[in-house]
Amino acid sequence: MAFVIRRDAGLYGYERALSRAGFTAVAGADEAGRGACAGPLVAAAVVLPARPLEGLNDSKKLTQRARERLYDLITAKALAWAAVRIEPAECDALGMHVANLEALRRAVARLDRRPDFVLTDGFPVDGFGVPTLAMWKGDAVAASVAAASIIAKVTRDRIMTAYAAEHPGYAFEVHKGYCTREHQAELDAQGPCAIHRMKWDNVARTVRLGRT
Repeated sequence: MAFVIRRDAGLYGYERALSRAGFTAVAGADEAGRGACAGPLVAAAVVLPARPLEGLNDSKKLTQRARERLYDLITAKALAWAAVRIEPAECDALGMHVANLEALRRAVARLDRRPDFVLTDGFPVDGFGVPTLAMWKGDAVAASVAAASIIAKVTRDRIMTAYAAEHPGYAFEVHKGYCTREHQAELDAQGPCAIHRMKWDNVARTVRLGRT
């Protein structure tokens, strides 16, 4: 299948082109937390309405306040949306690439409305049962992927903020489990907690050093 997207088509260009080609329920799928060494991997899928949502953009280009506002708007206006989480132990067991693929499949499968086309961010994902297109920086060029990136990001940030109360001392509410200098310092001092991904080199190193 071939379709043409004009460079000036804007964030909704792919969805409009797919609609003209007969695909009326286009889902975007994206994840948050792949690069973290603690906490779950969260994936989301969204089928947007035809009418554009004001302010929609790549989650990484938005402030926390803007993401929270758009989360509420997307969940209220989307034709369908879903978010799933893969816990650290399963991420370790599967490996992050396989876990990422599985999370995206689960998010799309959980949608209340079955999509007839799926857009994914970054790399191809099979197993959807419908046509799919992998897009480089999809969260910056396709509206449904941008919406999924916001749902995944806000969902995971809330999870990590809640974990900060359960596991004090790691500042999960600040770095959200990513491998920052602050996080590594606390990891070296205290060792890993229950939500760390034990297969990550920096986490495994603290175990070898006896920080458990």
